[in-house]
Amino acid sequence: MTAIPLQLRRTPPVDAGQQRQGDPLVDAFGRVHRDLRISLTDRCSLRCTYCMPEQGNEWLARNSILTTDEIERVARIAAADGISTFRLTGGEPLLRRDIVDVVARLARIESPEGPVAIAMTTNGIRLPELLPELVAAGLSRLNISIDTLRRDRFAELTRRDRLEEVREAIAAAAASGLRPLKLNAVAMRGVNDDELVDLVEFAMAHDAQMRFIEQMPLDAGHTWDRSQMVTREEILEALGRRWELTPVPGRGGAPAERWTLDGGPHTVGVIASVTAPFCGDCDRMRLTADGQLRNCLFSTTEYDLVPLLRGGASDAQVDAMLRSCIAGKLAGHAIDDPSFLQPPRGMNAIGG
Repeated sequence: MTAIPLQLRRTPPVDAGQQRQGDPLVDAFGRVHRDLRISLTDRCSLRCTYCMPEQGNEWLARNSILTTDEIERVARIAAADGISTFRLTGGEPLLRRDIVDVVARLARIESPEGPVAIAMTTNGIRLPELLPELVAAGLSRLNISIDTLRRDRFAELTRRDRLEEVREAIAAAAASGLRPLKLNAVAMRGVNDDELVDLVEFAMAHDAQMRFIEQMPLDAGHTWDRSQMVTREEILEALGRRWELTPVPGRGGAPAERWTLDGGPHTVGVIASVTAPFCGDCDRMRLTADGQLRNCLFSTTEYDLVPLLRGGASDAQVDAMLRSCIAGKLAGHAIDDPSFLQPPRGMNAIGG
């Protein structure tokens, strides 16, 4: 097994050899992993400024992208170890031609606790045409990204004039009955920070939960500027002028803190990875579209599954790589540490 070492570990890893196939995936800090985020492609139908440059993207070679058989195999092995949720991401997962088949095959997998849940994060483009098939295939939950309700801002931010398609996707998702339905927005100073209340009201009208995300250092151009990030406290202050916010207990390993609005039933979430990191309860690992395991969104170390998947390795060997990846997980991402290094990959190549 070979890891690609890009940063020195600062904590002693768990001895993965002490764990057996089928045991829970537990790291050196006792965190049990139940969520695998699977990127299906690094390509996207938008070019959001905080994620990708408009031109000059170096796409993954098509022959490096995991096949559906390979994805299903890794998912089946991970589920036997207690992974109970698979979240399909990208890039834009709906650009994958066999997306319905991917959902159907993963939805048939069971963990020791029963059937797994299949979630998806999408920009919504192509969703209305595919949603009935995705629901029939076993899709459980949807997160749809929408950073602004203004057409001019959307076009400037995403470099594509496709806001109406995203609105249509949200309407279709609201009518589908898939719940919880979540809408994601990256809060950006001078870009959409005057729309926070409007976005929440839009979500409420679609029986969805609005979730605001602090802008993170994951842009492909490495131009992230902390001063442009709207913080958790600023978001809550803006919303608190409109609604009474009451914290929702029992967050567990969820990335978003939640608050009820005026006593409920509607809620709003904030994912504050920078100013209020939730690393201590993280239960997620990631699989990139080209078969690299990552134990943290901000990790600079990857574990290459491709030689195993395409070299005749046994399920036990694949399982051992999963455990090595988890054993190497650090206590936190250390964004505020002077030694922090931004991952070489952009968000579209890592997977949301």
